[in-house]
Parts: sequence; C-alpha cells; structure tokens
Amino acid sequence: MKFNLSKKTIIVLLVGTIFLSFSFKSKFFEVAKQIEIYNTLFKELNMYYVDEINPAELTNKAIKNTLKDLDPYTNFYNEQDVEDARIRREGEYGGIGVSVYYSKKGIQINEIYKGYSADKAGLKAGDVIISVDGQSVKNMERDQLSMFLKGTPNSKFSIEIERQGNVVQKEIIRDKVVVNPVPFSEMIDEETGYIILTRFNNKASSEVKKAFRKLKKEGMKKLVFDLRANPGGSLLESIRISNFFLPKGKKIVSTKAKVKKWSNTYFTKNDPLDLEIPIVTLVNGRSASASEIVSGSLQDYDRAVIMGQRSFGKGLVQRYRELTYGTQLKVTISKYYTPSGRCIQELDYANRDKNGKVPKFSDKGINEFKTANGRTVFDGGGVLPDVIIETSKRTSATKKLLKSRAIFNFASSYYYQNPQIESEDSFEFSDTDFKKFTTYLKGDTTFVTKQELLFKNAYKESMSNNISKEYEKIQEKLFDEKINEISKNKDILKIVLKEEILNRYYYKEGVYNHNLKNDLVIKEAVKLLHNQDKYKQLLSAK
Repeated sequence: MKFNLSKKTIIVLLVGTIFLSFSFKSKFFEVAKQIEIYNTLFKELNMYYVDEINPAELTNKAIKNTLKDLDPYTNFYNEQDVEDARIRREGEYGGIGVSVYYSKKGIQINEIYKGYSADKAGLKAGDVIISVDGQSVKNMERDQLSMFLKGTPNSKFSIEIERQGNVVQKEIIRDKVVVNPVPFSEMIDEETGYIILTRFNNKASSEVKKAFRKLKKEGMKKLVFDLRANPGGSLLESIRISNFFLPKGKKIVSTKAKVKKWSNTYFTKNDPLDLEIPIVTLVNGRSASASEIVSGSLQDYDRAVIMGQRSFGKGLVQRYRELTYGTQLKVTISKYYTPSGRCIQELDYANRDKNGKVPKFSDKGINEFKTANGRTVFDGGGVLPDVIIETSKRTSATKKLLKSRAIFNFASSYYYQNPQIESEDSFEFSDTDFKKFTTYLKGDTTFVTKQELLFKNAYKESMSNNISKEYEKIQEKLFDEKINEISKNKDILKIVLKEEILNRYYYKEGVYNHNLKNDLVIKEAVKLLHNQDKYKQLLSAK
C-alpha cells in the first residue's frame, strides 16, 4: 500500500511537471510567435508601402498601443525619457532652472526657479522659446525639444523668445540645477514648525531630516508636515521618512507581486528622529503613492493626525527594466499594503468594461482595518484623513479647466497688466478678480468643454451659414453654463489662481510664505496642535 501511494505520488508529480513545462513552453512560443508576426509585418511595410515610413515613430506608436489598456503607470521610455526620469529621481541636472511646456510654437516656460540662469537672464513664465542658437524649434516633436535646454553646466547658448507679441534675444549659461524636494521649511509660530515635501526623489529623506533638525534648533515642539500635491516617487525614501517618526523594526509597507522575489515586507531600520513630537500630516486628492505610504503608516501607528482630503489612491509599485538601445520599461510589478493591511489602490485597471471605463475597488465594498490604538480605518481608495477639510465637489467643467492652459495664460496676462501687487503676505484674489477671470475666458481657446466641442464640430459639419446667428446664441448659452459650472468651485479656483499669480511675482517661495499665514488648512492644523486634548482624542480608539 505504501509502495502504491508513492507510485501514485510520483505519477502526479511527473504529470504536474510535464504540464507546467508544456504551459511555460506554450506561453513562450506564443510570445515568440507574436513578435515574429510583428517583425515580418514591419519588414513588408518598410519594403513595399507606397510612402516612406518612420521606423521609430511606427514602433513607438505600436508600443504605446500595446500598453494603453494596462494601468497608466506602465510606460515605455525612449533614450530622452530615460534621462528625464533619471533627473526626476536624482534631482540634479545641467540646465537653466525652469519647468516647461512643449507646444508647436516652441518651448513655453511654465515656471522660473529663483536664482538660476533663466532667472538671472530675465526670462519670465509665459515666454516661448522659438529658436536656440539660431535654429527654429517651432513644430518640433517633444523628444527633440527636450534636448535643447539641458547640457553641460557652464556651457553657453543663445535663444530667441516670444513675449507678449515681441521677439527678444537672450544669452544664457547653463547651471547645475538641484531640485530640492523640501523647498520650504519655517516656523509658523514659536512652537510649531512647517515642512513641505513636494516629491520623493533620492534627496527626500536627507532634506526632510535637515529641515527637521533646523526647526528643532529654532524651538519646534509641534510639526505640520505637508504632503499635499506630492505625487510620490521612491518607495525606499518613503520608508526612511516614515522611520523618522516611528521606532526601529516597525513594518511600514508590504508588497505583493506575481514574481515571488518582488513580494517583500519593509521595516524601519534606523533609530527615529523623534517619537514624541505631535504631528499633523496634510494630504489632498493629489497626494499619491509614496505620500500615501508615509501618511498611511503614520495613521496606522496613530503617530500623526492626517488632515485634508482623501488622497489619490495609488497603491501600485513600479520598477524600471532595462531594454535595448538605452530604452526602458517602467512596469507595475506589485500592489502595496499599509501596516494595518490596507491596499489604498482605488482604480481596478484589470477589469475595464467593454467601453474602457475603469471600475473602483470600492464599488465591491470597503473593508475595515484597525490601527495600533484600535481605531477603524478603511481600504478602497486613498488614505481617508482623520480630520476632513471640506471643499466644494469639483464639476466636470472645473476638472477640464484645471487641465487646460487657461489659468496659466490668465496669470501671464495679469502679470503684464499689473506691474506690482501687494506683498506676498497680504495679496488676495478677490471676487472681482474672479469675475475678470471668467470674462477673460471668453477669449481663451484652451478651455473647451465636451459640449462646446461637440456643438462646434456639428456646426462645421453642417456647412451652413443660414444658422450662424443661432449658432452664436447657443455658443453664448454654452459659455454661460460653463462659467456657472466652474463658479460652483470658486473656493478651489481662487486658491489656484492666487498661487499661480503669486508665483509670477515672488516665485514658489512667495507662495509658501503666503500660505504659511493664510492657508486655511494650515491654520486648522495649527489650531489642532495647540489643542492637545483634542489631538490625543483623535488618535485614541475611545
């Protein structure tokens, strides 16, 4: 009987091994087959198609089409994209100290970084670079445009810029640009410090530590830690920063992957900076990924009160994989889970419907988890703050507006119409200013709602001049409706407009200085920190 059982076991194992081997070979064959089909198709097209084909462009489109139905974080990077990604991670590059927007007109400057060569040369946000060293950059592709401004520090080049209808020439020397992920840290009052972290690049933990120690020397006994609009970055940096406020040996995050070696549990490895200081951590709908690892772990261990709005809900981990010819694939390899076991991923990309709509995990229900003190927290999308600061719910028109260039263009117009404004502390964007903004939108071509676009296309298709007056009337009604919709979010838009304008006059530093004294969420955080009974109650399960 014993012998027969062993024999059966051996047969089962052999069948299983053969099946797995066959399955693996079958899968490998299918991959090889599809690649060979593409290769032969590509060769035939290249040889016989009537017009010339751009191989790089065709392949790039094929790759992007392959990836488009996966999650939006799995991307192909060509050589220039790889360099841009390296800069984001390392935070250093040879350039002129600007952020830019690429268009058919050229390279439009989004923001000037204070003290770098673009600032010294007198460039302004809104300027459009139309030529570099005598070469026109109009109608160039993004990949070509991104190469012009970066280069070896101390190298010199000339540019032509278009500014408010005039063409101006400038000579610029490239700097070594260092992107500090902690651009601002100051005392709010005698006891309360403020640190803003804008990204999790390779310098994030060292800069947070430096800012924290500086503020401690200045008398900090309470901390407001601002992660609002921080899109994330390095997983390891998020663990190091969590470790600053949590004991050595605590689980911060665990990852679950298809490949076993990429399923890991990460613990704090160092002695903390401070286990006692009261902390309020600020998040909003644009706080994602590594921001959610930090805020989620601090919440799960009841180490900080989380305040603001529900965070973005990105519970996916990516890793760069080297491809041939200097290209890379950034691929989602795992989901991550907070110490209590929550996955904060909101969108379920694996189960799109037939129309391509992505469902939410919370559609199937949310699950309860417990913090170290026994408080109830939830999964199903983002980190839900302990103290929610209510804002108006964004309309579809407002979302469209925020994705357009309209606010940026208005700020440029405002800057040149108003040579001076109030100090960075006292500047306010009034209701009258908001009315001027809505009037400005009548002449703006970048903010177009879906309804306006559909109606415009229908009018073009009709090819009839007989209905031009009716068309104009309906256009006006659609515009009025659009203004009504964005006006429902005046509380949100006035802040965005104010910060965009302040940035033109006082750089980002001026925006942070203004917010330190005027931001309603920061004020609420300080108020809570000064009420330690309420602070402790919020972190208690009672």
